[in-house]
Amino acid sequence: MGGFTFQAANMTQPVLVALCLCLLAPVTSWGREPVPLPDSQWPGIAEQVVARSLRDWKAPGVAIVIVQGDRTIVLKGLGVRSLGQDAPITPDTMFPIASCTKAFTSALLARLVDQRKLQWDDPVRKHAPTFRLSDPHADALVTVRDIVSHRTGVAGHDLLWYRAPWDLNETVRRTLRLPLEAPFRAGYRYSSTMFLVAGRIAENRGEAHWDQLIREQFCEPLGMKSVVFSTAEMATIADQAHGHRRASDGTIVAMPAYEDRGPNPSGSIRASVRDLAAWLKFHLSGGLAPDGTRLVSEANLLETRTPQTIMKLGAAAQAVYPVSNQISYGMGWVLYDYHGYGVTAHGGMIDCFRTQITLVPRAHIGIAVVNNLHQSMMNAAITNTILDRILDLPTRDWNRHYLGIEQAERDEKRHARERQDAARNPDQPPSLPLTAYTGSYEHPAYGTGTVSLSDNQLIWKWSSFRCPLRHHHGDVFEVEGGYCDGDLITFQVIGRRAVRVQAVEQMIFTRP
Repeated sequence: MGGFTFQAANMTQPVLVALCLCLLAPVTSWGREPVPLPDSQWPGIAEQVVARSLRDWKAPGVAIVIVQGDRTIVLKGLGVRSLGQDAPITPDTMFPIASCTKAFTSALLARLVDQRKLQWDDPVRKHAPTFRLSDPHADALVTVRDIVSHRTGVAGHDLLWYRAPWDLNETVRRTLRLPLEAPFRAGYRYSSTMFLVAGRIAENRGEAHWDQLIREQFCEPLGMKSVVFSTAEMATIADQAHGHRRASDGTIVAMPAYEDRGPNPSGSIRASVRDLAAWLKFHLSGGLAPDGTRLVSEANLLETRTPQTIMKLGAAAQAVYPVSNQISYGMGWVLYDYHGYGVTAHGGMIDCFRTQITLVPRAHIGIAVVNNLHQSMMNAAITNTILDRILDLPTRDWNRHYLGIEQAERDEKRHARERQDAARNPDQPPSLPLTAYTGSYEHPAYGTGTVSLSDNQLIWKWSSFRCPLRHHHGDVFEVEGGYCDGDLITFQVIGRRAVRVQAVEQMIFTRP
């Protein structure tokens, strides 16, 4: 397969050299000696920690697995798959793991590097000939390593795949038309689309569909028997969690699940915590299957968990990582320090669900937590609480800490909406009759958006979104309800005609 066809100070030299070697050492080698783990105590302790989090967060259900080396010491589900029903969360209940899929894709690339079918620093176009970046300099230099370490400068633009009516090939084509939003290799910009490209590279070199490669080369030898790769496959499974969200009044209500358009190398894997136990053990073993077969070399697997791109530890990140001094991105993993221990982790979030997968290699510990509450930071709270107990660290009320962050975010969102409403001046009329705003508007990457008029109200349509607009002031309108509720859409008027509209992600759409 070729192209983008997608299947599914002053120092002596010795001292300076030694310092450089220390700085270049993988983050996973940091930390104190691990604390012995009393296996018999941990199921009860973990259940207490999770049960408290369920109460504090009002979450419907959680599943957790903790492994040490090749031993599973906790494998537990608590709560229910769906509020109002009795079906419990079990170790075999299926959850979307969302962006935790990325580590599977980078491990697949590592296996291909072992097989000498590609190298980390190969030009992307060597393996995906039609790949292009909009910046000529970046386009000439971009490598496989760049696209899986979020340093191409291409930003997320998630609405180019989220709920999009087009396929993932079109998502890639549209994204690559965008200007870079950070200097190439000089800034971290998370981009799921770049992992779509990584999946295509794996398909081209592995000569099979991405999901087939993951299943045959990892899931089957690791005994991850229930893993599926799409909404369609998930629909056949009875033991699956159902999603929920926190309503504006604080109550927890059901939420429709996100429906993908097929296997996606950046985020479509569904799995149980029993499956994730095998994935954790695989990483802690340095790339071995349970029978001792080597699936990936330790060197190349560790390369995926070695810092590649610095992540700025600003105020927002420091709130999430309050005991850390540095954060970096590897290849499908986030690397940070936790009270002197090197941690390798990644979160996953999609409508209704949240996943957290965490490795502390020096302590030989792996933890995976999944839940069915939308955008909840509960998984991080559970993980940190467990780590504090396992590693005999200073304790903190992590539920309170992360609930405080979420509340602050909700407060800021409310205040922003209040400021926006206060600035509204409905007495400043539109420049033109509403019919003058109707028509099609184009963006090079985002494509066509249309404005229509229905019952004397403008309607903005783009992708799968249909957004009724209410007048805000002048030529500014506000989305009423739905996913984009509260977003402002601004028209530019020249003469008797609206010629541009600033809409999705603040993109400028122009009338042809």
